[in-house]
Amino acid sequence: MSKKILITGASGLIGKALVETLSRRGYDLHILTTQQSKINQQKDPNIFYWSPLKKEIDVSCLKGIDTIINLAGAPIAQRWRKSAKSRIMDSRTTSLEVLFEALKSQKKTIKHLISASAIGIYVDSKTQYYEEKDDKFDDNSFLRSVVKSWEDATIPFHSSETKVSILRIGIVLDEQFGALPKLMTPIKNYVGSPLGSGQQWQSWIHRDDLIQMFCHVIDHGIEGVYNAVSPNPVQQIEFTKTLAKILNKPLIFPKVPEFILKFILGEMSAIVLESQRVCANKIQSTGFKFQFHEISAALSHLLNKPLTELP
Repeated sequence: MSKKILITGASGLIGKALVETLSRRGYDLHILTTQQSKINQQKDPNIFYWSPLKKEIDVSCLKGIDTIINLAGAPIAQRWRKSAKSRIMDSRTTSLEVLFEALKSQKKTIKHLISASAIGIYVDSKTQYYEEKDDKFDDNSFLRSVVKSWEDATIPFHSSETKVSILRIGIVLDEQFGALPKLMTPIKNYVGSPLGSGQQWQSWIHRDDLIQMFCHVIDHGIEGVYNAVSPNPVQQIEFTKTLAKILNKPLIFPKVPEFILKFILGEMSAIVLESQRVCANKIQSTGFKFQFHEISAALSHLLNKPLTELP
């Protein structure tokens, strides 16, 4: 395998799975970490230290690299206090700035930058069906300002020699990490219920499909902006009912009112209350094939319960 890939954010849900898959496929990987202890403990010559917020990076990580996969960014799911907002924003934009400056200092050009983004860039709507060409993002929300700035930070990389790809990722379904375990816990404890009106659209993607999408973009040199979501988004109430059915648990309680979620979560409640119905046609037009089209099949696979066993 000729490609040598540098990965940031390799310790996250997506990063861990992607490193495992790319390593298995024979790619030569360099990994940037903000944890100095990992380098000292593992003594892996392909793990390099950086501290984007301090503008520090071991430039030897760039040696031989022709592709960068950027997954760096502080978790969105935290209380959006002023300090947290700064961390969420800066961890995304500064990471790309530091990478670009490091490349420039080494007079090095890469062939491909693949950067994570999010469907949170699309304005809250229960009726709009969003495609990548929809560009009305300016509604003064924190979430959209973060994602817009995140994508704008890739602009300096654009050149005749460098392809830039942006994947706008939806809710990533994984049985151990991310949103799914948090949604399962109350249902397992008989206190699960739809959130808010339940009518908000949730555009999701199975972890395996997302990892294969990254591989597809790498292998075929695909560039541009793509929605990384399954072809069939669902409304929150359908998601909750399907999950409860698979877990064989009843939904006893009524919907959790929006005002309670806003009181508990504050501004961060936008994560669960906003509606983004997002289209996957563009990535499919490149030849990408989803393994998991329906929410029931995705959840059944992740929770290891065949569809034929559903109550």
